Amino acid sequence: MVNSPPCVFDRILAREADAHWVLDGPEVAAFLDARPVFKGHTLVVPRQHFETVADLEPELLCELVEAGRRVAAAQQKAIGSDGTLFLLNDVVSQSVPHVHLHVIPRRRKDGLRGFMWPRTRYDNEEEAEDFASVIRAEL
Repeated sequence: MVNSPPCVFDRILAREADAHWVLDGPEVAAFLDARPVFKGHTLVVPRQHFETVADLEPELLCELVEAGRRVAAAQQKAIGSDGTLFLLNDVVSQSVPHVHLHVIPRRRKDGLRGFMWPRTRYDNEEEAEDFASVIRAEL
């Protein structure tokens, strides 16, 4: 947990800022994204302020993802989405420095094509194994 000034999510969780609440649990909460990719786009956040995924205890990360799963299932039943896109930015492109899982309802032919970022390739199998090896060593 980081000691930093309250972010907008902290203010929402403290009921000091408005939001359209979806889930109000003891460890995690969820509310609609103010700038949705699609209507129903929901943010699932831990109640405690954590800036990065690495800061989360494994149990809390599990609760975050489980809440996301529940929201996704509810979106499919309530608004007729066909599927779900989960996104969890960490530092880069994270507009609010508070861990949050985007649960974005998807519909076939909704205009979002595959991944929203450019894809790349490894130069060869050796380069791919070098990347895998250094990441594996850190684990």
